[in-house]
Amino acid sequence: MKRRDFIHLSSLGLGALMTPGVMAMGNPVSAERLIEPGIDVAAKKLLADTALNAAKAKGATYSDVRIGRYLSQSIFTREKNVQNISNTETFGVGIRVIANGTWGFSATSDVTPEGIAKCAETAVAIAKANSKLQKEPVVLAPEKGHGEVTWNTPIKKNAMAVPVKEKIDLMLAANNAALDNGAAFVNSAMFMINEQKYFASTDGSYIDQDVHRMWPNLTVTAVNKASGGFRSRQGLSTPMGMGYEYMDGLASEKIPNAAGFNSYRYSYDMVEDAITAAKQAKEKIAAKSVLPGKYDLVLDPDHLGLTIHESIGHPLELDRVLGYEANYAGTSFATLDKWKSGDFKYGSDIVNVIADKTQPYSLGNMGYDDEGVKCKEWDLIKNGVLVNYQAIRDQVGILGENASHGCSFADNWSSVQFQRMANVSLKPGTEKMTPMDMIKNVEKGIYILGRGSFSIDQQRYNFQFGGTVFFEIKNGEIAGMLEDVAYQSNTQEFWNSCSAICDQDDYRFMGTFFDGKGQPSQSSAVSHGSSTTRFDGVNVINTARSI
Repeated sequence: MKRRDFIHLSSLGLGALMTPGVMAMGNPVSAERLIEPGIDVAAKKLLADTALNAAKAKGATYSDVRIGRYLSQSIFTREKNVQNISNTETFGVGIRVIANGTWGFSATSDVTPEGIAKCAETAVAIAKANSKLQKEPVVLAPEKGHGEVTWNTPIKKNAMAVPVKEKIDLMLAANNAALDNGAAFVNSAMFMINEQKYFASTDGSYIDQDVHRMWPNLTVTAVNKASGGFRSRQGLSTPMGMGYEYMDGLASEKIPNAAGFNSYRYSYDMVEDAITAAKQAKEKIAAKSVLPGKYDLVLDPDHLGLTIHESIGHPLELDRVLGYEANYAGTSFATLDKWKSGDFKYGSDIVNVIADKTQPYSLGNMGYDDEGVKCKEWDLIKNGVLVNYQAIRDQVGILGENASHGCSFADNWSSVQFQRMANVSLKPGTEKMTPMDMIKNVEKGIYILGRGSFSIDQQRYNFQFGGTVFFEIKNGEIAGMLEDVAYQSNTQEFWNSCSAICDQDDYRFMGTFFDGKGQPSQSSAVSHGSSTTRFDGVNVINTARSI
């Protein structure tokens, strides 16, 4: 049964079977609550065994249980004022089963032995109800049980434990720095996530994971009072799988870019970025509007990550390729026949793209996925050729493989897990090359940093991408700032125009907290790594003239 059919059937005539709490949202709590310990591992194991035993007693041939505590803190400021502080917690259990060869799922916020047993029984009842319309039984790739294991994001400082005042002081300092350097308006935000996830299955896994992520951001606007013109510049931070050390310099590593200011690898200087943003927002007001035409593009990792996400990450999700997401998120041009041919040129020979859930500091860095599969790295595109997709336990058999790729996730205990994008990253070049080295060989080009608006078709083929800041390249040198830039191409043409990639020393992440997919929709966090990369002869349009 396709996942879409499973969700659809589960909603038809089965409402009375659903356990209260399935649609549980985050409950407001105090900041102090966010650093209180949850229930211990031994208690989680007892509760998990209650679910597994109850499901088996009702006829399940397979079951897994996820006990989740999801914590978040968000802080928002504007100019010299705090706008909002939000602390939330949600806690509950999601139980998935196979009975009569069919999936069933139920969830509850009643985290007691009685509540969990009832939830497991409901999941089995849903599976049996669905099985009346099941055409083919679910077949899972084998997965050896891992026993009792733990995995933690290797943080140095828990962001939740940092006093709220300290975080606000930093954000207001950044705001003031922007205002002092000519900004008319500025807002800043800080998002912090802690997922405490416990997974158990009838395969024999009991996996306890503690996941931390954070994302600081800002937007600065400058105004020319004489002309009434204004421009904004977003922050050039990226969300990371790190603790507060991302903000306070404990993991400090800045990389000078080709435009004369710093990019950030494993740290973020919010004040420095605010100052640069204010200066660049003013420059953007007077910047030359781009002349449409063909340009060689030099793309910074914080920009290229979004293009990777949309033109490689999504089209190589196997459920999208198979049409399971057609109604909501579209399909994929990268169909199975192209993969089976063994010679489909997705990109040029230097394009090597991996999926990897184990990259340190990335948003997708995990020990195990939500099916209890140990996370790993695998090739998607090798020397420009499409070689694989992203697939989970009930999908990999289609590819002739007998082991899941380890990329099944749910965004909450109340959501059913399904195939999600891994960190999809472009491998760096093998020869020593800095962004300035790359630009020296460009006669007519544009250097693009930061993400902007974008548009891509339902098959992830024809697209248009903007950015945050743009610099004209003339005869191997930066010749000033440009505005109104967007580039258009199709996925295969674009990646086959890739002519140079900087080496590992320039490698950085771009990421998102809010990658939406599925029905009901879920959000996941994912990173995309790359070094500065060159693409030749790409069509550039003027967005101001196109309106």
